[in-house]
Amino acid sequence: MTLAIMTIAAVCSLRGLPMMAKEGSEMFFFIGFSAILFLLPAALVAAELGGAFSDQKGGVYTWVSAAFGSRWGFTAIWLQWIQNVVWYPSVLAFAAAALAYLIGRPELASSGAYTGIVIIVAYWAATFIALSGAGLASKVTSLGTLLGTILPGVLIIGLGVAWWLGGNPNHMNDVAQAGSHAHARFMPHLTDLSSLAFLGGIILLFAGVEVHAVHANELDKPSTQFPQAIFIAIAVILVLFGAGSMALAAMVPNAEIDLNQGLMQAYNVALTHFDMHWLLAPLGLFIAFGAFAGVMSWITGPSRGLLQTAQEGEIPPFLAKTNKNGVQIHILMVQGAIVTVLALLYFVLDNVSVAFFLLSAMTITLYLVMYMLMYAAGIKLRYTQPDLKRAYKVPGGNLGMWLIAGIGLLGVIFAFVVSFVPPNQLPIGNPTLYVALVAGGFIIFCGLPLVIHACKKPSWKVASDQGSPS
Repeated sequence: MTLAIMTIAAVCSLRGLPMMAKEGSEMFFFIGFSAILFLLPAALVAAELGGAFSDQKGGVYTWVSAAFGSRWGFTAIWLQWIQNVVWYPSVLAFAAAALAYLIGRPELASSGAYTGIVIIVAYWAATFIALSGAGLASKVTSLGTLLGTILPGVLIIGLGVAWWLGGNPNHMNDVAQAGSHAHARFMPHLTDLSSLAFLGGIILLFAGVEVHAVHANELDKPSTQFPQAIFIAIAVILVLFGAGSMALAAMVPNAEIDLNQGLMQAYNVALTHFDMHWLLAPLGLFIAFGAFAGVMSWITGPSRGLLQTAQEGEIPPFLAKTNKNGVQIHILMVQGAIVTVLALLYFVLDNVSVAFFLLSAMTITLYLVMYMLMYAAGIKLRYTQPDLKRAYKVPGGNLGMWLIAGIGLLGVIFAFVVSFVPPNQLPIGNPTLYVALVAGGFIIFCGLPLVIHACKKPSWKVASDQGSPS
């Protein structure tokens, strides 16, 4: 049960509810695709790899290196790190929208300049808190998860149930209008790939399940208890995402749902209807704090994995520098500089929802390549290291691994392709520019680890060994 709760905490986030609600009743297709073709295979393959390499600190760097060598192992951990860096602006944009409701100026949530400023200020504040060490950061994270994710999540579901029981208008089927009659449609209307463009962004909401798979070998009976923990986690995640998205979709007309502030829009509609509008400002504070805590929970984790590679000489020793609290200061400074540059997109693009989804698309293209490497490593290691002790094994022998990892691989490849397609649900403007920005970001961030590895010098490891302490 503890492992199930840890997995739920790593995956669940309220910021994705508007994106799923935007699909109306078709959200069930996207949720089912994400659960069956992504969440379940990723959890099972990561559990096998995490248990097998737990004595080497686990993680995708170790897993992929064992299968394909250090070049691709470094590429995998780099992608896990850089996708988080690209993700930070979108989650802080969600916080900016909540803060706009706190101060009674909801129109600011549509302002790119306001959103960009909040992202930059909030991210650097989180960075300086992280530099103080794990104590304060963990307290902020725990309190923020409770007040900013669990409490508002339960409230939006409760408001949705009350809205439905009260016989109020249900906008869930707005997206499937047929003449003057709305009807439920559970499969996307496939005119072209643009109708599936949100698939990558929705899969991103389910990503991160591999983070706690390294704990599989700590269970008394990993072969039976780990699948139980994962199925419990998946069930809770699906209920929270599904029920929360349904509530939002029911209360806010589909055409008005904003990816950035959709959750606050739903609260505004419901709380006004139920004469509880006074709750809107405190909710804005809690949700913004929850998003900030989400950043705090991730800001040092993946970068810690990158620090490990720096100490092993995979990247320049400059990045191995830690402060007196043992925090990777130079990596966090580089991270902050990249986030600041990405936040400038909000100043340039007219539509905040477009900027939000553009960064989400760029994030998922990077993360999905990491999952491709993870699945491939799971299959290859069954043949190159068949005697490796595995606390948990994907059932069915090698055929079972091919089936589970193969399904996951097909799912992420398809999601990867559609992530480059401009969505028809948003006013993208120039489709060519959109594709160029997503593809350009992918090429730059995916190519950098290969260039760095090609330039690697033996002296980097020696320098890191001597200079990593502050």
